[in-house]
Amino acid sequence: MKRRLILSAGVVPVRRIGSERRFLILRCYSYWDFPKGETEPGEDPLSAARREVAEETGLIDLDFRWGSSFVETPPYGRGKVARYYLAETSRGDVALGINPQLGFPEHQEFRWATEAEARTLLNDRVGAVLDWAVRRIGESPGAPAAESLNRPPEDRQA
Repeated sequence: MKRRLILSAGVVPVRRIGSERRFLILRCYSYWDFPKGETEPGEDPLSAARREVAEETGLIDLDFRWGSSFVETPPYGRGKVARYYLAETSRGDVALGINPQLGFPEHQEFRWATEAEARTLLNDRVGAVLDWAVRRIGESPGAPAAESLNRPPEDRQA
């Protein structure tokens, strides 16, 4: 019997600081990731990704200039798959939001990291998402692309 996968949706936020490109990464304990969270029943993944970024960081001015292209991770943890979109922001101010279920922020720290710095902080699974984002940034904005990072074809809960 196939196990239904749980879909998390998130965004790789990118912004320019001078001539440098920076990526927003968040730390939860010792683990760094891009903003993401589980989709709610009936919620499409892109809307969930926008909601999660707003809840976790306060960023709402996201420009999805690369369209609705996304990348998905292989299953991890207890049957989760994370789908990430790429968006640009001009804002650098981040407010780590309080998770109403926890009563405190999910993340202890954020960083606008260079590509090199992000590579030293992200694990291999999330580092592959960074690789995808860097490739997409080098392509024409709006070019269609959806990738799976070695994900087997299984049902997933959206």
